[in-house]
Formats: sequence, structure tokens, C-alpha cells
Amino acid sequence: MTQNPFHASFGVSPPLLVGRDGVLEDFVEALEDGPGASGRATLYTGARGAGKTVMLNAVEDCAKERGWLVISETATPGFVGRIVRQHLPRLLRDFDPAAVQRRMSGVTAPLSVGSVAWDTIEAHVVQTGLRNQIELLTDLLAEHGTGVLITLGEIHQNQVQELRELATTVQHSFREGREVAFAGAGLAASISDVVNDEVLTFLRRAERHTLGSVRRPEVQRAFREPIETAGRRIGDSALELMVEGASGYPFLLQLVGAQAWRLHPTEVEITVEDATLGVTRARRRLGALIHEPALRAASDIDKSFLLAMAHVDGPSKMADIQQRLDVGVNYASQYRLRLIAAELIYPTRHGYVDFALPYLREYLREHGAADV
Repeated sequence: MTQNPFHASFGVSPPLLVGRDGVLEDFVEALEDGPGASGRATLYTGARGAGKTVMLNAVEDCAKERGWLVISETATPGFVGRIVRQHLPRLLRDFDPAAVQRRMSGVTAPLSVGSVAWDTIEAHVVQTGLRNQIELLTDLLAEHGTGVLITLGEIHQNQVQELRELATTVQHSFREGREVAFAGAGLAASISDVVNDEVLTFLRRAERHTLGSVRRPEVQRAFREPIETAGRRIGDSALELMVEGASGYPFLLQLVGAQAWRLHPTEVEITVEDATLGVTRARRRLGALIHEPALRAASDIDKSFLLAMAHVDGPSKMADIQQRLDVGVNYASQYRLRLIAAELIYPTRHGYVDFALPYLREYLREHGAADV
């Protein structure tokens, strides 16, 4: 059976990278242009499911293809410690095995895996910190004409102290002309909170790419090419149903493709029936994977605001939302700004807002106030 080309485990999820070619090119150019290139520090923002993690995976692959080493982390508590105690010792062990043997007082016999790990920690962590280890590693890599890329997902202000330490180290590396690059990702509101920190001015100067909806022709290509490359085909009618169902939303594009494919994986053609049921199943999974987590962080008033919007099809007029909630203009405006920052809604024109996540309106209607 041919592997489902829309599964997240299939390479770097090629369908989710459609329309991002230029963004990747910018990063590759920064690597090739050398120290000082502005793209050596890049931030990717966007709503949930916009493909931020996929972009980090893609830039990591671009770096590896050019011989760079990669440190991949998530901005959860202790991420700097993990870089210092796990990632860097592993890389330094590979590039400076002599340091391990020096630490063992001249023992040159072959080392077991366990002793390598322990003595590398002894050699490269106890006596040095993040900055010194980065300096040592980049000195070693300079002989090979490569560098090190650090990627950090789910950037959030809750980890601002550790972000300061990492950003300061990367900034010093830039000043010294070292072959270091940084790519981070997070929700727009979280990124804005972080870059406004008075210590993190380095990140404020980073290039920023907002990952939004994918244009219709690119969505068509994102469905058709993987299907045909994997040896199957799809007619125009089925394709259009899937395109409509994806709504230009990268994560939903992947879900629709995966669900439609798996209905009859041994058949040559993905039919209209496959496409229709695939969209239905994808929308159901979208609720559990995207809508529920997004609403979990919303307050009761936030949810009431969203439910007031769900009463109408299309953009909602702020005056109508205010009336439904029976609140003043300033009160409604405050929650409007909160929900825009959370990337749950967006302004369409003066005095109107709409849902930022596809099918969130339908999800709210189906589940009602009790479940959201």
C-alpha cells in the first residue's frame, strides 16, 4: 500500500509548505550570505495550524543539507538547560572527542557510550556555559565551513528569562561574526509580548514572517501533486470539493488530504464521495485538534463574544455584538482586541470582525455555550 502523502510523518509535510517557497528562500539566502545577514535571525508567526512548526522543520532541513548542525528545542521550562546539558555536549562530543579523553586524565582506550555521555558532560557542561559552548562549537565548525542553527518553537513570554539568556548568546555570536543562525516560531500575540521585552531588542530586529492562508491555486497544487506523485489520481470535481473544504488553511489542507486518501487507499482514483467524506472527517478532527485547545485558553467573556459572532454568517458588526452582550462600547472593544491578539478573530473592515480559524463559527454553533 502506498504511504499516505498527507501524513505528518511523510517527510516534512510537503503540502503544508505550498506557497512558502519565498519564505524558505529568504532563510537559505541568509545562510549563504554569511554572518551579518538579516535573515540569520527569523521569527515565524501565525494562527494555530498555520504551519509554523512545519516551517521550522523545513529550515532545519535546509541547514542540514548545507552541512550545518541543528539544535531543535521548544520554549518549555528548562529549554536552555537542555541545550547546555544535552544538545551541545552531544555535538561537542562528535567534533571534539579529544576533550573527553583529556578529562579522563590521559586515558585513550575506546570509550563506551555511557562513559562518552558522562565525560562529555564533565568536559563541556560543568566548566562552561551556553555562550562558551557555542563559541567552542563554532570554532570547531569553522574548520569545516559550516555553522549551527538553533530553532525554538512555541515562543512565549512565560519563558522570558531563558529567552533572554539564549538571545544574548546568539547576539554575541552575531557580533563576533560566528556562523550561527536562529529561527523561532509562535503565535503573533506571544511573539509581540516577547519582542517588546526591553532586554530582547535582538529579537525585535529579527525578520518576521506571518504564515497566513494559502491561495487557491496553491491549495489545488498541494492536493494534486502529492496524490499523483504517489501513483493515484483525482478528478476536477473531487479536487474542488477538497479545495473548498480546506479553506486555504494549511493544517486543514493536510487533514482533508489524509482523510480522503485513507478511505480507499488501494483504489486508483480519489472520488467525489471520498472527497466529501474526507472533508467531513477533517472538520470533525479540526474541532478536537485546533478549536478545543484555542477555546480552552479563552475566558468566559471571550467565549460569549465569540458565540455572539456565531449568530450570523460572515463578518459580524461590532454594534450588533455589543447589543447581544448588553455591554458598553469600550467593554466590547477591549475583548475585541483580546481576541484579535489571540488570533481567534480579525478585523475585516471598520466596525466588523470575523473568525480567524476556519469552521470555528460552525463549531460554536454545534457545541453551544455549555461545551466551549
